[in-house]
Amino acid sequence: MTPNNPQSALGHTKAGGPVRIGEALIMIRRGADAIRTVRTAILELAYEVASEPRISGYLVLEDSGITENRVRAEWERAAAVLKGDILNRLTICLERDGKLLCVPQEVPREMAAAILKAVGAAGAGGEAQTGARARSTRPDYSFVILKVLIYQWLIESEAVTAERLGRIAGCSYPTVARVLKQFGSLIERSSDRRVRLRYFPREEFDRLVANSERARSTIRFADRSGQPRTPEARVRRLEKLRPAGVAIGGVLGARHYFAEIDLVGTPRLDVSVHCGHAAIDLSFINDLDPALRREEDPHKPASVVVHAVRHADPLFVPRQSGLAWADPVECLLDLREARLESQASEFLETLKRRQKSAQ
Repeated sequence: MTPNNPQSALGHTKAGGPVRIGEALIMIRRGADAIRTVRTAILELAYEVASEPRISGYLVLEDSGITENRVRAEWERAAAVLKGDILNRLTICLERDGKLLCVPQEVPREMAAAILKAVGAAGAGGEAQTGARARSTRPDYSFVILKVLIYQWLIESEAVTAERLGRIAGCSYPTVARVLKQFGSLIERSSDRRVRLRYFPREEFDRLVANSERARSTIRFADRSGQPRTPEARVRRLEKLRPAGVAIGGVLGARHYFAEIDLVGTPRLDVSVHCGHAAIDLSFINDLDPALRREEDPHKPASVVVHAVRHADPLFVPRQSGLAWADPVECLLDLREARLESQASEFLETLKRRQKSAQ
């Protein structure tokens, strides 16, 4: 059923619930990677639709790793248990790059436009001048899993089960299996089904670096006051604020793990924010320093740089003064993003030597 005036202003229900447009309810699930998420959302939407006989429900899977075939299979399961009247008013839509693929059938053009408008509004909502909330992004699990594997090889020096890898990354077993298959012979598999890297993957690491800014949703802030605070002063301020899920990375983090790193001064403060599928909460930036403003040009200097940590276990290390340290691989990526190439290479070689000593 097409809603009355589908391009009208969006009306929101409770947080996480569906958006109402006329006689249509649009429920958005961003970055869904497990079929149980779809199953639960279908049931929630069915409850909403059953309460009003004239409304239709649209479950939108935005930027999801779930395939069309799996969605159709789940639709068939729903069809076996839901009443025909309710089922006929439900649609599942896969949204990718601004296009919709709908099950069991395509929706009218006006409805499709309304759905895409709702998706855009949900992603852009709440962003303030300093970027109080950046748009959420589905984790790039190829990036996340490779990063975790490098962490395990460099820091833990041990193999892990695919199940544990999935728990750390925050994704399903099929996703882990798919990503591991991409790495081919780079993955060493033991008889007890544990996996690890055979060696440090130089080419794959370079690709990790190349995708780092996109995968970590890097956001830069410049100081417009003319009298910028030092990164160390900002850390002391952060220690007082203690925002949740925040860790110190970059040069300061690298120095924590390797005090002899060859670098005079600290060019900027790198901060890692654990957010998983959610938008990065940047509300602490204004409290940290009201003079900070978003810097969109990656070639201009930045005073504070924020990175999203999208694996379920952030791998943070507690600091004595509060907050946490970002993990060493996160700090290594920060150094490469900051174009501190020689320092990044020195830090990496130090981590490798320690890994050999641990073995």
